[in-house]
Amino acid sequence: MSSKELTAGLQQIRASRRAAKVSQGALSRRAFIGGLGVAAASAAPAFSAAPALLKGAGDYRALNIINSHTSERLNCVYWIEGEYVPEALAAFNFILRDWRENLIETIDPKTLDIMAATHRLLDSSEPFHIISGYRCPKTNAMLAGKSRGVASNSYHVKGMAVDLSLKSRTVWEVAKAAKSLGRGGVGMYSRSQFTHVDSGPVREWGA
Repeated sequence: MSSKELTAGLQQIRASRRAAKVSQGALSRRAFIGGLGVAAASAAPAFSAAPALLKGAGDYRALNIINSHTSERLNCVYWIEGEYVPEALAAFNFILRDWRENLIETIDPKTLDIMAATHRLLDSSEPFHIISGYRCPKTNAMLAGKSRGVASNSYHVKGMAVDLSLKSRTVWEVAKAAKSLGRGGVGMYSRSQFTHVDSGPVREWGA
């Protein structure tokens, strides 16, 4: 994607947001998606509390993911010019839902920021494969009964955690990038081939 195409996409998003504010109405999904279609592919994620990552990152953040269980994909800008985009957050809430019970919960935007910043550090164009996002209490209890690695008070139940993998990077590499942010929890599950990240207290575990 050329810089002209990216600039055009961002301008379209900004124009849509201005129009929405003038009319005091919600930004239409069609206009929103139209703008993201150009900008999303090469958007540079940034982490609000990590100055080193913000340098040269631009004024937008994006995330590219695929749900490993449902095969649903989402690649879009979710933050622009100092504001989270409600329509994008809603889309991430959906794709990161408890697919077993088909229940949607609000995903902490800070978790998305950690994911996006981690992805940027890994310098990969492939999407994160999501193994687990939000888990309702029933699902979490079922999984905890099958594995000692599932906490009964998991941050997944709070919409603050995601288990993910990147095919071109090892669990250790993904975890190293996430831990370098100094934000939230990072767990390595090498046997199961995924990394856990959450927006809770800073901590690390696993191998």
